[in-house]
Amino acid sequence: MKLLSVLNREARHLARSKFIVICLLATLIMSGLAVHSGQQQVNSQLAVIAELIELDGNELELARAEQSDWGGLAYASFHFVYNEPSLFAFAALGQRENEPWKHRVRALALEGQIYERDVGNPVLALVGSFDFAFFGGVVVPLLLIVLLHDLKSQERENRRLSLLVASSGAASSPFRLRATLISLSVACASGIPLMFGALMSGASMTTVGAGLLVLVLNVGFWSYLCYAVANKEQASATLLGQLLGIWVVLVIVVPTTGRLFIQYAVPVPSGANIQMTQREAVNDAWDLPKEVTMQAFVERHPEWRPYADVTQPFEWKWYYAFQQVGDQTAEPLSRAYMEGRSSRDQWGWVVAALSPPALFERVYQTLAETDMASQLAYEERVRQFHKRLRHFYYPRLFLGETFDSEQIVHTPLFQQ
Repeated sequence: MKLLSVLNREARHLARSKFIVICLLATLIMSGLAVHSGQQQVNSQLAVIAELIELDGNELELARAEQSDWGGLAYASFHFVYNEPSLFAFAALGQRENEPWKHRVRALALEGQIYERDVGNPVLALVGSFDFAFFGGVVVPLLLIVLLHDLKSQERENRRLSLLVASSGAASSPFRLRATLISLSVACASGIPLMFGALMSGASMTTVGAGLLVLVLNVGFWSYLCYAVANKEQASATLLGQLLGIWVVLVIVVPTTGRLFIQYAVPVPSGANIQMTQREAVNDAWDLPKEVTMQAFVERHPEWRPYADVTQPFEWKWYYAFQQVGDQTAEPLSRAYMEGRSSRDQWGWVVAALSPPALFERVYQTLAETDMASQLAYEERVRQFHKRLRHFYYPRLFLGETFDSEQIVHTPLFQQ
């Protein structure tokens, strides 16, 4: 009964505080805006994908109707490939903000195509989107700092501390309970919009449950930190300054310093350099003896060695062979680029272990399948599709098969 009485007293105290009520309402509203913003981004991407799938089908039909040989068909046919957002992607947009998630590829050299990206607003790219991962990792700690920094000092400055301690029987129990109630209220105000957003998107309960657990752990960490600092016998302004200093270090200093260190320690070639290397190799092939190109091609594809002779000034098999050789030339750079990004991502987890806000965002990106591993997996799917595309055309080009429009239906299709 005593516990219920204390709970009732503290709950009424929180309900009478206009400042706490306003902060909790602000938490609910900002959480809802973060979820809504993420859903808008995802819905926009889904609409673009649906529109481009339809346009791609129409364009393929037109290209197939106009071509009369396999080489011309391969050259004129663009294939839309895409990375569809997961059902939980609204919570953390992650790499979908920075990396390309859609391409139009042909059976030509892939390296010049896979690293192309849409031109976006550089200011928006710098700021980033306001999604739930950002809200939970950066904004929620600020709200907890504002609500909990003067938990004890306010009572002391208002000369109510002695009476409150005497009525509770212990110096820390009323503040511990009050901090717990405030923290649970912030967690609920933050998590309710997330649950509604997940229900609307159809995300699995396992993913949503993991997301809520991470949110509760995040709130618990910052609440404990705020409670520990708020117990000091110092003025409210001093305690607020200390907590804001910790927030700046964990949110800004550690991730920024870690990112700069990783960029220095793990050098990565740029996608532009890969594109340039591949395109220079392709352009140079026009001036090289055809035997040089075909020899480089059959070293990687020995099954076509018996059909590698080029007797005409221009043959499609030679054209697609030097496209492939262009990819082979850029392959070391491309492999270094993929391995470098993967290595940087692994080091990023080490830095995130020192920065709970960064760790929160990274965990949410993993749950939402918008992390670097998911991006690299998408690029690998594009490479595998391009490989199937080339293997569809190579027999027809090297064996000189007669063009048969009925075989077009066997052209590989991209599978998400």
